[in-house]
Amino acid sequence: MAALLSEEDRKYLVDLFQKEVKSEVKILFFTRKNKEECEYCELTQQILDELAETTDKIKIEVHDFDSEEDLVKKYNIGMAPAILMFDSKNKDMRIRYYGIPSGYEFSSLIEDVVATSKNGEVDLSESTLKKLQEIKEPVKLQVFVTPTCPYCPKAVLMAHKLAMQSPNFIGEMVEANEFPDLSMQYNVSSVPHIIINDGEGEFVGALPEDAFIDQVMSVVKGA
Repeated sequence: MAALLSEEDRKYLVDLFQKEVKSEVKILFFTRKNKEECEYCELTQQILDELAETTDKIKIEVHDFDSEEDLVKKYNIGMAPAILMFDSKNKDMRIRYYGIPSGYEFSSLIEDVVATSKNGEVDLSESTLKKLQEIKEPVKLQVFVTPTCPYCPKAVLMAHKLAMQSPNFIGEMVEANEFPDLSMQYNVSSVPHIIINDGEGEFVGALPEDAFIDQVMSVVKGA
């Protein structure tokens, strides 16, 4: 199978990870053996394998979505392909990728690897951190994206930053084209489309940090 990363990309990642990745990152990858049920599982695993070849600090664990029911239940994995990240202390960063992180979303994956290697150290304002402390309820953010959307990584990374900072949050990237039934369920017609708590609230667009957290607060706190 032909390489997905160009030699130039590989060299860039080797240099970036040498400078920025501070500790080991464990990636759990959930796949399905039946290609008809998971068209992009094989390509997603190839992306992860090639990524791991650029640094010895990325470790990949491959799990079967259909047969490893206990693990799927433990991490509440709803579909495959699915990517989870854990820091050097084996802490779940509470970020999920459902679907192949290709196109513009590859940059999200890279930024998440770096942040995870720093034990979830991300740049959020004091105002956002204060609002996060007020939220005690579980919050699930699903960010529907497509690989060709240049604005989607901003929304994905914001959801993931919130999840890294708050134990009450889960931040999920969902590749809209790979999961058409889910996209149809939430009437996703443009991206990024953010669904809060399985439909309790929603908004569209890569909003600035303060507007993003305010949208979340308006749903979970009734503000």
